[in-house]
Formats: sequence, C-alpha cells, structure tokens
Amino acid sequence: MCRNVQLNSVAHLVHPRQADARMLMYQHQKASERFDVIDLDPYGSPAPFLDAAVQAVSEGGLLCVTCTDMAVLAGNSGETCYSKYGAMALKSRACHEMALRIVLHSLDLRANCYQRFVVPLLSVSADFYVRVFVRVFTGQAKVKASASKQALVFQCVGCGTFHLQRLGKASGASGGRVKFSAACGPPVAPECEHCGQRHQLGGPLWAEPLHDLDFVGRVLEAVSTNPGRFHTSERIRGVLSVITEELPDVPLYYTLDQLSSTIRCSTPSLLQLRSALLHAGFRVSLSHACKNAVKTDAPSSALWDIMRCWEKECPVKRERLSATSPAFRILSVEPRLQANFTIRDDANPSSRQRGLKRFQANPEANWGPRPRARPGGKAAGEAMERRRLHQNKRKEPAEDPVQRAARLKTFPCKRFKEGTCQRGDQCCYAHSSPAPEGHPETPYQNPPGPGVAAGPGVD
Repeated sequence: MCRNVQLNSVAHLVHPRQADARMLMYQHQKASERFDVIDLDPYGSPAPFLDAAVQAVSEGGLLCVTCTDMAVLAGNSGETCYSKYGAMALKSRACHEMALRIVLHSLDLRANCYQRFVVPLLSVSADFYVRVFVRVFTGQAKVKASASKQALVFQCVGCGTFHLQRLGKASGASGGRVKFSAACGPPVAPECEHCGQRHQLGGPLWAEPLHDLDFVGRVLEAVSTNPGRFHTSERIRGVLSVITEELPDVPLYYTLDQLSSTIRCSTPSLLQLRSALLHAGFRVSLSHACKNAVKTDAPSSALWDIMRCWEKECPVKRERLSATSPAFRILSVEPRLQANFTIRDDANPSSRQRGLKRFQANPEANWGPRPRARPGGKAAGEAMERRRLHQNKRKEPAEDPVQRAARLKTFPCKRFKEGTCQRGDQCCYAHSSPAPEGHPETPYQNPPGPGVAAGPGVD
C-alpha cells in the first residue's frame, strides 16, 4: 500500500495504517479526527466493529456495512443473531428484508448509546449478503424517537401471517412538543385469527423506511447518464429501479408461493394478484429482496379473502385436507371481499415493462460465498482440487453380476445343509461341500435324526 501511494503521488491524501480496526476507530473519536466514510466489509459478521464505527464517523458522515452471515440473519440461529445484533431473527419468506431491518436496528441501537442516530440512505439485499448505507448524526431529541422506530414481529407458525408492534409511541403535546411513551399491545390474540396456530415473536427490527428515495433517484440518474462508468451498470439500474417502486412505509412482505402453498391451491400469476389488490383499493409493490414478493398495505384478512376467491376458481379437494390444517381453517370461512382478478395496466410495474435486470441470476451452479482464505494461497487451492478429484476413489467399483454369482457359488448353502432349501439348482449358493485339495467334491449329508446311529464315516 505504501509503495502504491508513492507511485501514484497521493501521499497527501492516503495514509495507510496496519492495526486493529477497532482500536484505530476508537482512537479517532474526537470530532476533528473522525472519518467522513467508514466501510465495514469483514468476512462474516461486522458486529465486533459496529460500536467503534458509530463513534468514529463524522457528523453526517457515511457508514457502509456489509454482512455475509446470512444464515444467522435469516433465522437459522435466532439465539446467535441475538448475541450479535440484539434481535431474534425468524424463518420466513421475508427473511432477506428482515435481515436488513435487523442490521439497521443494531446500528441505531449502538449509536443511541452515544446520543447519535442513523438515517438509512440505501439498504440492499443481493446474492448472499446484505449491505446498508447510513448517515450518522448527533442529537438528543432525535435519539428519543428511536424507540418508536423499532418494532417486534408476531408471526403465525401456521399460515405465516405477521403483525408488527412498535416498541415506543410518539404523540403530539401542547406547545408543539412531542411526547414519547411506551406502546400498547400486543396486536394479536394468543392464536392466529385465520388458522388458529400460535405466534412466534421476533425482533426488534427497524420499522421505518429502508431507503432515502431522493438519494436513490440521484444515484439512478448518475448511473443512467454515464452507463459506461460501471461494468454492472445494467444490474445497478435494475435493482435501484425496483427500490424506487417499493412501498416505503410497508415493512416486510408475503410471497406468491407462500400464499398458495398455505391453502394448497394453484399459484395465481403476479399480475392477477396485484390486480386484485389494486381493484380492492390497496397499494401493492414488489421488493428487490425477492422476485415473488407481494408488499402491500392490505390487512391480512383482505389478503386471505382474495386467496379464498382464487381458490373458488381453482378448487382444492377439501377431503384431502386435515381438519386442523391452516388450509382447512382458512377455506372454511366465506370471503367477505369479492376479488376481481381482471388484469389492470398499472399492475405491471415500470421496471418489468422495460425489461430491466431486476433480479440477477446466479452465474453458475451452487453459487455462493467461497471458503475463508487459508495460508498457502495457490498451494492450498491445488490441495483442495486434488481432494475433490480423489473423492470416492477408495470405494470399490460396482461388481459385475456374473462375477457376483460366481463368487456366491463358492459359499455353501446353510439351508441345504439343514435339508430345508427348496430352490435346487436355482439357489445362488453351492449345494456341495468345498472339496479339500486332491479330493473330489462330496455332497452334504443330512444329519441323522434323533435315535439313529451314525454310520461309518459319518461324524
């Protein structure tokens, strides 16, 4: 790094440091020594660096955080997610957006300890990681509002219906002041109103908008104006276009396959379901985190009414459903909302009509994060390649059927020796005793019955 700095004559701009990143950021907590931009991109979780980062970024500075531990953030290890980010992750179809909101909650929680708060600019879920861009500010009054920006999630284990419960409540008071208090809840009964199953509790997570749409619009304009600047400009345009179409005030989403699989019916097309929601007077959008996402402000009761109407057009065999299953309980209720599945023009989003690359396909099979770099470099890679080529080499090849039959004929038949084998020549085992060297083979003799004297030559 030092040599590159000298070759490019940027010693007045670049100052390389080789040190513990946390200690370096802790040493720059003074307002005059803070960094304008901090980019955290470790292998795995950035949790150990967040506390130092929120203190070392300048007022209004940019903090970029990348998380590649998606197994933790997506709900596979809820207790591990709590130990790292201070929130319980749930397994759901909206796990990628939930991961973004958990990271933002963790950042804001750590910043609040130092009378600071975060303002998200852009939050992206891509490939096998999530990445957030936030600005960090200082202000005691704004920090008080942080509790009302976080929410708990109640998710049904049967049908997947979710409800959000804010941790705090901000209300107007006399003199133009804002009064903060604890929120009242919970928003659900002990059992789900649709299928009668229990609820899981997740969070807290960030319940405010994930993006600053003005900032996203400026970035999208800059990329569109000069597309040759980036090699991935088409993908950037596609993802940012979907982000501008997302409903900013609707946390989380459902998916087409989730709704249809819950009631065991065929899946409606994306345009049919979007049109039904628009005909009913609700808003609906996609999500950049999932191509089958249905992000809507419709209550869960209206959404299940639409699915009940769809099931009437594509009936399900009720006799195959268990009386305690979510599908049976949901379909046993008549819909109060009559859905209209006629395709509307505004049901097709603009990014889809323009054919943008909204959801990137994997470049190869089994695409995902690679193993952690190991000492040895290329030699270690060659060792892994040799290990892959020699897999299963020690296993014996499949035996030829003729060879197997010949091998089995060398073993004596136990049932023939007992006098119970009924297969005769069709038996796969030998019906003659193995002959000693220099002597012809002699057949097995049935053992004499009780009370019969053994003849000469019979043991």
